[in-house]
Amino acid sequence: MVKIAPSVLGADFAKLGEEIRDADKSGVDLFHLDIMDGHFVPNISFGPAIVKTINGLTDKFLDVHLMLAQPEKYFEPFVKAGSDSITFHLEVHPDPTRYAEELKSMGIEAGLSVNPDTPAEKVLPYLEHFDLLLVMSVFPGFGGQSFIETALDTVAVARKHVDDNNLSTKIAVDGGVDASNAARVVEAGADILVMGSAFFNSDERGALVKMVQAL
Repeated sequence: MVKIAPSVLGADFAKLGEEIRDADKSGVDLFHLDIMDGHFVPNISFGPAIVKTINGLTDKFLDVHLMLAQPEKYFEPFVKAGSDSITFHLEVHPDPTRYAEELKSMGIEAGLSVNPDTPAEKVLPYLEHFDLLLVMSVFPGFGGQSFIETALDTVAVARKHVDDNNLSTKIAVDGGVDASNAARVVEAGADILVMGSAFFNSDERGALVKMVQAL
């Protein structure tokens, strides 16, 4: 079953508790939390305190995406805040294996992300060490961007590598994913669809969740 992960960055933070509880009721599988430092990406979001707050509002899996210049410095605070998985970027750490081992030693899952302009072939050698590959289908930093079609090629190449090598690595896609392109993203090989504004701006969140899970 395909999973849907609302990106909390797209929620209304004036009523964050209500937004998380409503997403929970709609049947989402997990939550995606974008952490930005203003260095690796040109925006700033939130820190461990908000992750801890969200962790207290839901029992769902929390996938924390560290878009940080030095993500390893913040592994421990985000684990303590309640992260179930931490994802960082190959562009920051071109030799990421040691960090996967560090995260797993802390009792959580490890994820690796690539930007739209990073060739899929660069990440393939590392997938056996990671629980999750997060393929960015926009350049990270701001919500509401349009889907970059070439991300589908990255997903397809990664899917073939995962299947051919009998890996357990899940493939997620993040950026501009909505009801209009969800089927194509899944056809390319995605296991998890991250949706920000497409989810939180929807008046029919439950129907959107059921549509994605049925793909």
